Amino acid sequence: MASDVKRYFVELSYLGTHYHGWQRQPNKISVQETVENAFSTVLRNTITVFGCGRTDTGVHASQYFCHFDIEKELPIHFLQTINRLLPKDIAIKQFILQDDLSRHARFQACRRTYEYHITFQKNPFVLHNTWKYGLVLKPDFLLMQKAAQLIAKYHDFTPFCKTGHSAQSMICQIYESTWVFDEEKQTATYKISANRFLRGMVRLIVGALIQVGIGKLSLGELEYALDNQSFIKQGLSVPAEGLTLTEVRYPWENV
Repeated sequence: MASDVKRYFVELSYLGTHYHGWQRQPNKISVQETVENAFSTVLRNTITVFGCGRTDTGVHASQYFCHFDIEKELPIHFLQTINRLLPKDIAIKQFILQDDLSRHARFQACRRTYEYHITFQKNPFVLHNTWKYGLVLKPDFLLMQKAAQLIAKYHDFTPFCKTGHSAQSMICQIYESTWVFDEEKQTATYKISANRFLRGMVRLIVGALIQVGIGKLSLGELEYALDNQSFIKQGLSVPAEGLTLTEVRYPWENV
């Protein structure tokens, strides 16, 4: 790589409602394509950005990182110019010049955190980033918390990976798995942190925890599936709109 190449990390956030996930794909609008087109237009050069991971169709990110390389300084007021050009559901927060060209937004991300938001009552102010719980039975929060704690004890997550995946390993190091319930606001938020996630993993885990909460799946059955790495019968994948990537960390202190 030429010595005059500069690598920038980009911190951004986006509402994923109108996008087919982060990754560029044929005939479908993605966050990556939208960002690359904006960068390429302003910089008058073809820019390819490398994201910290994939998010599925309809999934959001309040913190996301990508990186790109360029052989010239960024223009003055580039941040403001890009944000004016991008649609209102994508926001660039900052550009961080790296002093190490080996730093990679995806391969060196060491911890990611997702939150899944549920509301048990109709709320027009959280239409796009919260799932309106529509099941007849209201779940038992205590059982859901116990199930979340059980998840944190395991490392192999074959039961929680969608079919058609390309993952070479099902091993994930879980750092946090917990629910926060607000009885007054009638909301529930599941928070999970790990070094990596499998395709559809978080939505399948949340679905299983809800199934435990409404009595369709026992804690023993969940434990058996994890012990034996067997798929859960009648597995539930909750809707994408409730899921948000909220934090991405790297081994170095500052990105």
